[in-house]
Amino acid sequence: MDFSGSHILSIDQFDRSDIEKLFSVADKLEPYATKEKITRVLEGAILGNMFFEPSTRTRISFGASFNLLGGNVREITEVESSSLAKGESLADTAQVLSGYSDIIVMRHPEVNSVKKFAEASRVPVINAGDGSNEHPSQALLDLYTIQKELSQNNKSIDGLRIALVGDLKFGRAVHSLCKILSLYDDVKMNLISPEELKLPIELVESISAKGVTITETENLEDGISEVDIIYVTRVQEERFKNKQDADKYRGLLSLNQSIYTANCEPNTVIMHPLPRDSRSDANELDSDLYENPNLAIFRQADNGIVIRMAIFTLVLDIEEKIDQSSMPVNWKVGLKN
Repeated sequence: MDFSGSHILSIDQFDRSDIEKLFSVADKLEPYATKEKITRVLEGAILGNMFFEPSTRTRISFGASFNLLGGNVREITEVESSSLAKGESLADTAQVLSGYSDIIVMRHPEVNSVKKFAEASRVPVINAGDGSNEHPSQALLDLYTIQKELSQNNKSIDGLRIALVGDLKFGRAVHSLCKILSLYDDVKMNLISPEELKLPIELVESISAKGVTITETENLEDGISEVDIIYVTRVQEERFKNKQDADKYRGLLSLNQSIYTANCEPNTVIMHPLPRDSRSDANELDSDLYENPNLAIFRQADNGIVIRMAIFTLVLDIEEKIDQSSMPVNWKVGLKN
């Protein structure tokens, strides 16, 4: 892929060399992500952060990533606060807002809406989630996390054994992760979900055709044994017709420390794209897992910063310019030691 000036809309755009390039840039950006150094390379640049669905991590981490590169962020956080509520089309909105921004990040509840928006935009657009379809930056940070976690045990993504747990039908992060993992060799996936929330058959067929070995089950204990990674995702309540339909599946596949200890290998890593549903009737990942060193969900969230910084770096073609505006940090970072 030629990243420079490109839209990032789907994991289908990436091959392994593209991922390796992105991860290499991410590694170089680590000192800036952790505020060991600062850069003003994007001073004067404007990110249009357009989120028409609720978001915490994705919205704020995209904005923070742009700020850490020295840029400014302008946000729209709901349809009602934009002219879409007045009947303006996505194409018209794209034409206008791309005149105010150097790059746009967009989340929208409709499948393929971000692609339609990008077709009318005059600047690069990054898909931050389009309905139940895809979430490419989440898949990239998930894969980056998997690589880092596995490397501690001298393992690689080739040969990965992963259990995907929960709402696999509507979970866009899972859909993108399945696509990106299908680029690797000898990957084994255990798909653990209620029958009604199984991974879409067209996606199962697609990744199977690329060599992924798939096992489907509704039994959590069976599915999480003999895997390197457990990737849990919540019931996507907003994709159901009503809350009552979603409630049927809430809490069916909850992981706690006793289940983990009884069924998992000692170094099995636990991941979740967040938010996790911590309400008592769901409790996807029990609080007793906090002391488990293999709970990687917050390391995973932290990786969102450096991966999204790397995306901006490559799309805006600033890789060779970052260190030119490097400066020391002038404030105390973090809590008192």
